[in-house]
Amino acid sequence: MKGYMVQRGNGFRLMVYLGRDPVTGKKQYKTETVRGTKREAQRRLAHMVTEVDKGITIKPKRITVREYLLQWLEDYAKVNVRPRTYERYEEICRLHLIPALGAILLTALQPSHIQSCYAKAQREGRYDGKGGLSKRTIYHHHRILYEALKHAVKQGFVARNVAEAVTPPRPDHVEMKTLSSEGLNELLQLSQETPYYALFYTAAYTGCRRSELLALRWDRVDLDFGFLEVVESLHQLHNGEIIFGPPKSQKSRRRIALSPSLAIVLREHKSAQNIIRKQCGLPPLAPNDLVFSKPEGSPVSPDTITSTFRRIAQKAGFNGNFHSLRHTHATLMLEEDIHPKVVSERLGHATVATTLDIYSHKVPGLDEAAALRFDKALEQHRNIKPSEEEIPKFDSK
Repeated sequence: MKGYMVQRGNGFRLMVYLGRDPVTGKKQYKTETVRGTKREAQRRLAHMVTEVDKGITIKPKRITVREYLLQWLEDYAKVNVRPRTYERYEEICRLHLIPALGAILLTALQPSHIQSCYAKAQREGRYDGKGGLSKRTIYHHHRILYEALKHAVKQGFVARNVAEAVTPPRPDHVEMKTLSSEGLNELLQLSQETPYYALFYTAAYTGCRRSELLALRWDRVDLDFGFLEVVESLHQLHNGEIIFGPPKSQKSRRRIALSPSLAIVLREHKSAQNIIRKQCGLPPLAPNDLVFSKPEGSPVSPDTITSTFRRIAQKAGFNGNFHSLRHTHATLMLEEDIHPKVVSERLGHATVATTLDIYSHKVPGLDEAAALRFDKALEQHRNIKPSEEEIPKFDSK
């Protein structure tokens, strides 16, 4: 590691070369000014070189927010988050955070800069110039910036995470849309005119996410014992590439029991798949083939499922999206007095508290039913008069 010393007035300017910045390509130095003798400066320079060799160094102070965010995306986000999530991080940084904050030195970034950025985004933040961003979107921006600055503190770029002192807009509550049992039956009946009836039926009867269903393979479905296993998810990147990966979380890896009607639908779906494959001159289904695929066996685009569902939902008079099937599954099960723990495990939630936080308000009768049950449990012990034998008798004398 190279160190340099230049005399400046009655002191010495010390510099240790750190290499080139991976983002900008600029040379980086650790610098320090020593007031004292040449021998003292030499000793301090040697100490600085040793610190740098051991990795104990203060990062350059001239890096901008733009340079840091680009470096964070490349070195941290791309390595530690899923490709689809990385695309979202990169998009938010490139289109919103960098244009608004990128020119500011990272060490000079203040809470007021970020607060002003959020306020402006809410007024006129849309990239197409057609108004402001939603509070929920700005909240996502805050989470990404907070995480990036948290990493900057760990790396020694800055002393504190200034995003901690910023209050992002509180996202407006979005009412989830669910179907009644009658509405669900009507929608599923209409979906029989599409190639995705079995997929919609499975989503409604298991609560699986779209990504989980599109990655489901036949070796993870047991139609004899009546269950399926979620072990993969499928996502499509902006460039059209289809990628397979692990489910959303560890709890999302789960086994879900199939109802008898769903087992029949899947059995018929599998038979139809084999007939189509035979007509196309393809071999019968292999164990690792996708349950829901194009006729030749390739993955279905998630956007195709979304648009098909939206068209069917509009015919049924329902203003919801594909994810509404998951919400409907959970809500109908809770309405049928199925234990929330069971519902939570079917959905793959981290805890039953998550399930109750999301769905308890959709089943307003749960609290009333609990109160009635409690009352009934104690009713038999209430207002019971003791028999004559149980009444103590006292001698009047």
